[in-house]
Amino acid sequence: MTEPSRPRSGENLEITHKRGKPTLRTIATIAGLAVTTVSRALSDAPQISLETRQRVHRIAREIGYLPDRAAQRLKTGRTNVIAILLDSHEEVVGFSTSIMYGIAKALKETSYHLVVAPNFLSTTDVEAAEYIVRNHLADGLIFTRTEPLDARVRLLLETGFPFICHGRTEFSTPHPYVDYDNFTFAYEATRRLIAKDRKKVAVVLPPKRLTFCQHILHGFMTAVREAGIAYEIPETVDLDTPADALRDFISSRAAAPEAPDGFICPGEVSALAVISGMSDAGRTLAVDYDIVAKETSRLLTQLQPKVDTIHEDLTAAGEDLGRMLLQRINNADTEGLHLLLPPQINFPVG
Repeated sequence: MTEPSRPRSGENLEITHKRGKPTLRTIATIAGLAVTTVSRALSDAPQISLETRQRVHRIAREIGYLPDRAAQRLKTGRTNVIAILLDSHEEVVGFSTSIMYGIAKALKETSYHLVVAPNFLSTTDVEAAEYIVRNHLADGLIFTRTEPLDARVRLLLETGFPFICHGRTEFSTPHPYVDYDNFTFAYEATRRLIAKDRKKVAVVLPPKRLTFCQHILHGFMTAVREAGIAYEIPETVDLDTPADALRDFISSRAAAPEAPDGFICPGEVSALAVISGMSDAGRTLAVDYDIVAKETSRLLTQLQPKVDTIHEDLTAAGEDLGRMLLQRINNADTEGLHLLLPPQINFPVG
């Protein structure tokens, strides 16, 4: 007796559509695998080959398979959810979108889903993290804008809850992080202004409570001290200052004696505010003053090509955050789970 031919993948997809909600057995039939193998592949068990796991995930996506999360949670104790705490700060153009796109890329071939939890829905950042941990709403947590002794990091280290942060802290206990080398950004940005023969440089710093404020300040001060050049650090404005208030401050400062003629801006919105303020004061970019700005969206390159930019790839950072958090979830050892991403410097010649 001959064995009946197995339906092609497309035929099975049509059958699935007619029969209703796809199941593990549906995927097993299409893939020609055992149901247990499919289940382990969807759980990314390392014993199943990468090729098989990718094929099973692809079939699951094609037929619209969704696991029963309640059953999964009862069986494994896991939610198959990664949560990201988003800050309401909007200085960095496209920050949230770029970070989340990168994380989604890292989770693409896994059973994990990304859930956004805005920080501002809780009284404090640590309360937002505590709520997720206490109610076990996710298997891992990602958050940004770290502080030197970040209360969220302390909480998560004490509870042993898997997490990774975008930014460093000063805790002696190692923990997972992905960060951008803001020291090198500020150092090279300042050197660029000095090379353009600017006589007095200024930097718009992040809020002092944030760790990367120290890194930018250190890079800036290292460069100005090496060159012996005059500098200025505004005390009444920072990276979180609304654009209109920063513009007005710059306009007023430009009209006063000994105004800076070079600016380092750690974001595109602050750079545009500086340009607007200097324009209000009758100053011309690349003639009376220069700017070096951190760019994340290529916005300045298109709108203000005379601004020198140093790029930060937030999508790549998000992908690293997602990949490393998955490693942390599957292994409590945090050794080596940290990454410092270099600035992408490509100043025009001449």
